[in-house]
Amino acid sequence: MITDPVPRAAAKRAEYDRSDALLTMPLPPAESLRAHADALAAAMEKGEGRPVTYACAELLGALADFYAVPSPPVAVLGVRPHKLTSGVCTYQLFGDYTPATQRIRVWMRTAIRGKVSSPKALLNTLLHEFCHHLDCTRLRCPESFHTRGFFWRIDHLYHHALGTPAERRRPLRWIRRGGVWAIDWARLRTGGPAPPRTPQE
Repeated sequence: MITDPVPRAAAKRAEYDRSDALLTMPLPPAESLRAHADALAAAMEKGEGRPVTYACAELLGALADFYAVPSPPVAVLGVRPHKLTSGVCTYQLFGDYTPATQRIRVWMRTAIRGKVSSPKALLNTLLHEFCHHLDCTRLRCPESFHTRGFFWRIDHLYHHALGTPAERRRPLRWIRRGGVWAIDWARLRTGGPAPPRTPQE
């Protein structure tokens, strides 16, 4: 995960900073959300698009009701669009969101082998795109930048949906790379509490 660079324009910079500072948000009832996540995992077992689409739509509908936003239409597609360079996959698209139509698309099969992805991977993608939807419809962030706050909000919603116990959660850790922030996977694997963020961060 890598953030978008900070925009230069003042209005967009203000939106970026607002998104970056919003690390969490109200969460829907745990039991209901977990049931929808379990239903999605069960639907994926057969690898058929229609039941997976239905499960995705049900989950998104429940989230939309809780956050009082329009329920986004969703399309579940096959093999992830990808790019090969010298036989190596250098790009793949897991999902996307179109603000003009509020439509979410997710791809349920892996790029190279075309296998059904893991339920957790599809759930994470679906929640990622829903958080773009929340940015555009509720949080006054129409550009929906990939900020650290944006990824934190996905992380909270994702682990809430999975019912991950607090003691097993590993807080996101970031390292600056030029004008962006990237997940510091080495520090993330060590676990423990994340250091507090300073205003300069």
